[in-house]
Amino acid sequence: MSARKLLDDCFLHDKQRMRHEDVLVLLGDRLAQTVGEETVPLTQALQRVCAEDVTSPIAVPQSDNAAVDGFAFSHRDYIANDGQMPFDGTTSAGTKALPLSPGTARQIFTGAVMPEGADTLVMMEDCEMDGEFVQVPNGMKLGANRRSKGEDVPEGSTVLRSGHVISAAHIAALASIGLAKVNVRQKLRVGILSTGDEIVQPGASVQSHQVYDANRPMLASLLAMPAIEIVDIGHLPDDPLALSETIKSASQRLNLIISTGGASRGGEDHMLDVLDTLGKRHIWQIAIKPGRPMMFGQVGDCVLLGLPGNPVAAFVCCLLYVRPTMARLMGVEHRAPRPIMLPAGFSVPKKKVDRREFARAWRDEEGRAQKFARDGSGLISGLVAASGLIDLPEEISSVAMDELVRFIPFSEFEIAHKDQP
Repeated sequence: MSARKLLDDCFLHDKQRMRHEDVLVLLGDRLAQTVGEETVPLTQALQRVCAEDVTSPIAVPQSDNAAVDGFAFSHRDYIANDGQMPFDGTTSAGTKALPLSPGTARQIFTGAVMPEGADTLVMMEDCEMDGEFVQVPNGMKLGANRRSKGEDVPEGSTVLRSGHVISAAHIAALASIGLAKVNVRQKLRVGILSTGDEIVQPGASVQSHQVYDANRPMLASLLAMPAIEIVDIGHLPDDPLALSETIKSASQRLNLIISTGGASRGGEDHMLDVLDTLGKRHIWQIAIKPGRPMMFGQVGDCVLLGLPGNPVAAFVCCLLYVRPTMARLMGVEHRAPRPIMLPAGFSVPKKKVDRREFARAWRDEEGRAQKFARDGSGLISGLVAASGLIDLPEEISSVAMDELVRFIPFSEFEIAHKDQP
C-alpha cells in the first residue's frame, strides 16, 4: 500500500470531552497509513514493517534430507531383509546423491540429500557393522529421521505478511528462501517538541522557578525503535509566533509531531490557537486522568498530538494514544494492551464517575496490585516505582481492598504484538 493523504475530517466528532474508548475507536477507524515503501538489505530489516506479502519461490528444504547422521535405506527392503543390508557407500551434505542400490543401506550425514530409493534413516549409533553389512535394529518406522521436501516452507507459501513487524525469526525465514532484500514501510518521521518558559535543558543551571525538561528524552526513549525516525524539534518558549513558525516548518517534513505543554487554556497556553490557525483541531479534552488536556489535529498531512506538560500525563498519553497513532500511520495492526485481573492492595473511597483513570502501579510479591500513593502527574518517582498501570473504567466510583482491578503491565504497550506471526 502506498502512502495516502489524511482526510480533513478524520477526527471530527460532536463531543467536547471524549471517552477513552471513543478516542481509540476513532483513531482506528479514521487514521490510515501515510508512509511510503522502500527496499532494504535483509540485514537492516529487523523490526521494520513489511510492506508486502512475501511468498517462497522454493521449497525449504528443496529435497528430502537427513535429520541425523546415520544409514538411509528403503523401509520395504529393511523389512524383507530383517534389517541386514549391504553397505552402499557414503553421502555427505552438499554433495549430489547417487541413487541407492536396491536392498542396500547408505551412510549419510545430517543435511545430506536422501538418495533416490531411500525413504527411512536410522541413527548411526543404533546400528552394527558386520563386515560389509549394516545391521539395523528392529522397530524402525517408515520415514524415520527424514526431513521431507517443503516440510518447513512449501513452495509458494506465504512466509511473511504485509504489515507485520519483522523479527529475527522472520529474517531467518526470509534468508532461507534466498532473499537478500525486503520491501518495508519507510520509517515514520516523528518530531518531539517541548514548550514552556519554565523549561530548562538538562546540563544547564536551573533556578528555583524552573524545571528540567524530562519530557523530550522520556518520549524519545519510549518511541525508540527501528521503524521510527525520531526528530528532536527542540524546546520553545511560550511564544505563539515561534511555535507557529516551528510547527509549520516541521509539518512539511514529518508524519507526526508530538508536543508537550501548552495544550490547556491558560494565558500562556498557545498550542490550541496555533493549531487552529495552521490546520485543524479535531479533539481536545479527553475524559481521563492523567492527561485530560490533550489535543489531536493535523497540519496538512502531518498529525499533531499535543500532550500535557506534566511528565506522568505525557508518559501515560504516549502509551495510550501515541503508540496506536503511530501504528495506524505505518499500516500496522495495533493490538490493545491486555489487562490482568489482580486483587487490589489499596482502596479508593471515592472516584469520579465518567472519567477513566490510569494509576501508576506494580504487582507485589503476594500478587496484588499496589497503587502509587500520590496521584500528582508531575511525580516521576511514581513512574520509576511502577511496572504498569491500574485501569479504572468510567463506571467505577470506588475500589475496595482486595477487589479485582485491571492491571496493565508496561510490557503490554507495544506498537505491534511481539508474538505476531
